[in-house]
Amino acid sequence: MSDKDENLTKVGINWFPGHMAKTKREIKEQLNLIDIVYEVVDARMPISSRVVDLDELISNKPKVLVVTKYDLCDKGETDKILEKMREMHYNVVTLDLMGGSVSELIQATKKIMEPINLDREKKGLKRRPARVLIVGAPNVGKSTLINRLVGKKSVGVGNTPGFTKSLSWIRIHPDIELLDTPGILYPKLENQEVARTLAALSSIKEEILNLDEIACFILKKLFELYPEKLNEKYGIIELDDDFVEAYETIGKKRGALSKGGIVDYEKVSRIIIQDLKNNSFGNITFDRIK
Repeated sequence: MSDKDENLTKVGINWFPGHMAKTKREIKEQLNLIDIVYEVVDARMPISSRVVDLDELISNKPKVLVVTKYDLCDKGETDKILEKMREMHYNVVTLDLMGGSVSELIQATKKIMEPINLDREKKGLKRRPARVLIVGAPNVGKSTLINRLVGKKSVGVGNTPGFTKSLSWIRIHPDIELLDTPGILYPKLENQEVARTLAALSSIKEEILNLDEIACFILKKLFELYPEKLNEKYGIIELDDDFVEAYETIGKKRGALSKGGIVDYEKVSRIIIQDLKNNSFGNITFDRIK
């Protein structure tokens, strides 16, 4: 594991498929039609999952920060971040992954749209639905959000980053028309802490990742932020730099063994990653205010 991790530290995680570059070009082309932007982020990483150049991309369009998967986060830590964002005059709406009302988001949209429609009425034009652009990193819950707004399954929902491939207009509500976009990441993930957080929480395809590196990152973050959860789940109370003892403990506990009873490290890495994906550690938030 140490050789692989050293190699990946040099290379780093980088994922910017062609459709993401195309998406940014198409957003610029459609921008004159847009009234409001929904920036969707994952409540477990509300800083890391933001699109860093979004404000530059959308110019001065009104924006709502939609924080999804709020039911999966450590609310105490996530709320500290969201409060800071509200102090910076961000319009923040939190939503659970499943269930709960989307009325707050609809009301926020109507409030932003009201001056636009009043101006239209003064010009003798009819009121019209808000034209909303929805943007976010891969797998932060955009498709699930759209289906919640529609009230039925309107778009495909996948647990794989890059599920949505192109821009498409969707009439999601009598007062809202939505332009859905594929997930967007940075052209280059220079901050590897952010990159590993995105990878750990499923915003980067596993196919391009070194699973050992991501699994070790998860263990390290849990030991740093939630040692009690790591102990409860795996019986780990100490974590060495080489992670070998932790892998041995998890492998034996979960039966990830090869012939002769040797721990299969690759299986252990997959177990750790899948446990996080399944929310097996309970509510967590990997981001912190600096």
